[in-house]
Amino acid sequence: MKNLIMTFAMLFSVVLMAQTDKPLMEKEGDLTKVTYFHENGKVAQIGFYKNKKIHGQWKAYDVKGKKIAVANYDEGKKVGKWLFWNENGLKEVDYSDNRIVSVTNWNNSNRVVINEK
Repeated sequence: MKNLIMTFAMLFSVVLMAQTDKPLMEKEGDLTKVTYFHENGKVAQIGFYKNKKIHGQWKAYDVKGKKIAVANYDEGKKVGKWLFWNENGLKEVDYSDNRIVSVTNWNNSNRVVINEK
């Protein structure tokens, strides 16, 4: 299961780096807000950088504009709850100090929670 979660996390990171067009960058205090777009013009990802490191909440969207992931960073380190939506439900991954602490699967069909630690 951890391999699956790592795949999701890597996919999220790869999508971030794989955008072909230059992102929109806006200064907000000591943060830089970055918005990546899909080829169709819809937002692909929105997030922040601080001191040249991913920081704060990042959100990812599919090509139709539906939210598919929310991630949290603390100056480049994965922290807090990460959420991944797909056709089967919701996957909740808890990070602490850049490491997976737990994984919870929320299944749409039977409302059963599967928690793995």
